[in-house]
Amino acid sequence: MDLSHASIRAAVTARLAAPLAGRPVVVGPTVLAGATSTVEALRDLGCPVLVVATARGAGPVPDDPEVTVVEIVPPDVVSITDELRLLDRMARELPPGARAAVEAFDPDRRGLWWCGPFVTTDEPIDGRPVVFGRPAAFVALEDKMLSDALWAGAGVDHPSYAIVDNDPHALAAATAALAGPQGVVWSGDARDGFNGAGNYVRWVVDERDQASALAFFRPRCDRVRVQRFLEGVPCSIHGFVLPDGTAAFRPVEIATLRDVDRRRFVFGGVGTTWDPPPADREAMRDVVRRVGAHLASAHGYRGAFGIDGVLTDGGFLPTELNPRMSAGATTVADVDRWFFLLLQATLLAGLDPGIGVSDLETLLPVMDAERAGKASALSEGSVKVGRDVSFPVRWDGHDFTRADAETGDLLVAGDTAAGFFTKVEPCASLVRGTRLGDMTAGLMRFADREWGSDFGAVEAAPDVRR
Repeated sequence: MDLSHASIRAAVTARLAAPLAGRPVVVGPTVLAGATSTVEALRDLGCPVLVVATARGAGPVPDDPEVTVVEIVPPDVVSITDELRLLDRMARELPPGARAAVEAFDPDRRGLWWCGPFVTTDEPIDGRPVVFGRPAAFVALEDKMLSDALWAGAGVDHPSYAIVDNDPHALAAATAALAGPQGVVWSGDARDGFNGAGNYVRWVVDERDQASALAFFRPRCDRVRVQRFLEGVPCSIHGFVLPDGTAAFRPVEIATLRDVDRRRFVFGGVGTTWDPPPADREAMRDVVRRVGAHLASAHGYRGAFGIDGVLTDGGFLPTELNPRMSAGATTVADVDRWFFLLLQATLLAGLDPGIGVSDLETLLPVMDAERAGKASALSEGSVKVGRDVSFPVRWDGHDFTRADAETGDLLVAGDTAAGFFTKVEPCASLVRGTRLGDMTAGLMRFADREWGSDFGAVEAAPDVRR
């Protein structure tokens, strides 16, 4: 089956979507602007839709008058990790008004919840099954303390590391033993739940860095993983565990920027306009096949996953597993996002999608031809920009500036539960050969000038493999 043909893909998509057609669907909890494309696809299936919105967000929102929007006020959070940890509880403990709205929307409980990957599927929500969430066992695989055992089980080369108790002396000893010219990286465990977006990662070079990192981790984690700092392009590789094996996709650049002065990492999105050397690309795809086989055999895993790592001067080295439809997996899926979302939902439901590895990998040339990504930035400080901020900008190869006319690059910004968020989308300047990291650094500099955010002197990691 050649899924690169749109007509064939459309027929498969219709088959995968058939169980949803006409059923009431509750979408969320989510930022409203982030649900727009999903809501439109569900409406095309004849589904009544209710969105449980935690914030408006940046960008267009559903404008169908038949779509019901129920706003809830999420608890205050200080990071994206805190926000994502709350989603499962918020869905299951709706305020009385929101719960009443859901019951009025679907009084016979024929419907289902369309949630993100941080809402669990093990138990229904008020009698309605959860679609596109994950089993709790898959969520547990996010723990950074498990990554190295996964690499070893899959027979994949990985950096030297140490997992130690959250103790100053143990951490100092591990740091001294593993430090390279640029120090080490500390990553915290998942004692209190998922952590991501670099929120529980610290760059440690000297004693001052150690003291700061200890102060952060002491109340939050029992164990810390210590690893040598890896120089090179942060990147990831993604695949799908299917009934007949693991389909491997193309590499994705991760715009993890560094602030050398303040010794911190700042996450800014993912994209596919960067290409590693061909031999490295194939090596990365082999890593994803090996890890997928191990996940399936050892953990009964199915569906999408991604492996983050760094393309060092010695090749790709993995650092963490994202057992879900991650930002990178979603980016390569931009060639037909609704098809991939339905494929993921089908696999997570434990059903056979009728698609094999060779079928899915026919989309690889399409992924290579249709590059995707966007520069984005989230500030967890006190910056407030309000709603519907949008204007054209111009990219000169280093910085963004405001433009008086349309350029193909549109900056949008808005406030979310986790802080001020901005992105450039559409972004015509992000073309093949452009490093997303460079463009994201330019966006953050623009935000600092325009709104007084505090991204600081961020820079992209160098490409050391050329």
